[in-house]
Amino acid sequence: MPDVDRERAWLLTVDGAPQSYVDLDEPEHLEFEYARRLAHVLDSAAEPGTALDLLHLGGGALTLPRYAAATRPGSRQTVVEFDAPLVELVAEHLPLPAGADVTVCAADARAWLEAAPPAGADVLVADVFGGSRVPAQLTSVEYARQAARVLRPGGLYAANLADGAPFGFLKAQLANFGAAFAELALIAEPGVLRGRRFGNAVLLASDAPLPLAALARRCAADAFPARVESGEALARFTRGARPVTDAEAVPSPQPPQGAFSLG
Repeated sequence: MPDVDRERAWLLTVDGAPQSYVDLDEPEHLEFEYARRLAHVLDSAAEPGTALDLLHLGGGALTLPRYAAATRPGSRQTVVEFDAPLVELVAEHLPLPAGADVTVCAADARAWLEAAPPAGADVLVADVFGGSRVPAQLTSVEYARQAARVLRPGGLYAANLADGAPFGFLKAQLANFGAAFAELALIAEPGVLRGRRFGNAVLLASDAPLPLAALARRCAADAFPARVESGEALARFTRGARPVTDAEAVPSPQPPQGAFSLG
């Protein structure tokens, strides 16, 4: 769907849910709040302009790879997207800019990750939704350990998730990644964290200290400010949760009616 307010901007929907927004003329313009928070993670991952090796699980319209290509030229990026017809549609109608070093693979994210060589990525971004839910194979502690395996020492994992009170899914994800990484943080709007509404949250994990101060500044400056939770506050939030194995894993919860609709 074209955006009537921006000449070469497009909204991609999947099963009626808004999935990606792309401005072909201005790839640094990010319409969705969660996309801006993931971009803040990329901005904080290294010195400005430094090229990185990036792995994206979930592609959509390639919003974040376009952003990274514009802000970190020379970065090598791999995108794993399960929906092969979607890959073809985006390549035909929303082509990547010339010079962007982005390889798009039509494959299952978990299977691709398990076959990937170790220590190959500086940042792994997971934004995988089957419709409006994260598939079960990407919600287990075994998956978290695979993510840790493909990251280099000091590498950064960032995932777009969605949940609401009492946060059983989100707490289990934090427990999973706490079993695989030394450092954790969570980015979300205060209203979501307080259980007032269902919404997106970005989970961060690393084996090195996270760029919390830089992230907090960027997230607080957004039109819809978000908080960065870590340390004891995050431990209190997660208390009592335990890692979930492949045998127990389930998809993320179904969003309430209208939670992510176009109105």
